[in-house]
Amino acid sequence: MTAVYDTPVVLDRREGPYGEVVLRRHGALLQIIANGCFLMDTSDGRSERLLVDAARAALDGRAAPAVLIGGLGVGFSLAHAAADPGWGRITVVEREPAVIDWHRDGPLAEISADALADPRTTIVRADLVAYVNETSDTFDALCLDIDNGPGWTVTEDNDSLYSPAGLAACARVLRPGGVLAVWSAEPSPEFEGTLRNAGFQQVRTEEVPVARGVPDAVHLAVRPG
Repeated sequence: MTAVYDTPVVLDRREGPYGEVVLRRHGALLQIIANGCFLMDTSDGRSERLLVDAARAALDGRAAPAVLIGGLGVGFSLAHAAADPGWGRITVVEREPAVIDWHRDGPLAEISADALADPRTTIVRADLVAYVNETSDTFDALCLDIDNGPGWTVTEDNDSLYSPAGLAACARVLRPGGVLAVWSAEPSPEFEGTLRNAGFQQVRTEEVPVARGVPDAVHLAVRPG
């Protein structure tokens, strides 16, 4: 007997400022593809939720901490942060107008509608690399989920974010004792070393097992202060 698989259906395809972005449905899943590279889908979300929870747990008990989420994606991180009344301001930086539209008026609203309606939430359309270098705002936690990991970036420009200069910019927007959390499709001991060399403390990695292959990972580090 020949197996029958669902064929992905393209719901929207746009040429964005950094190339082509596609939203498609594959069975019950919604998927985001950038320049032909699979980014994420709505199949699980455990590691995206861990990204937010681990950052919150690593904070020093401060009240109503402000969190900056880098990358809107399918909305798991935002929705999870907004479901926690303990967070204060929730700022999400997303560079793709199409992704923002898919959440505000498209199929991804099923995940993020309540979070977007939360008065704590602000969506900023900007490139995160530029934002952390230019903003005068500061946060207690910075949760990064804009790539498949430090060694597997969506665009070459993102490489700089994981460099010593990029991590210095991340530290600049963190308040003393603030937490940097970085999502990755696989653990990276090399990146742990880069974080330590950039002056971060309490560097560690939490892993989330997946059905096949290496586990997802969240790299955590604390700005001294």
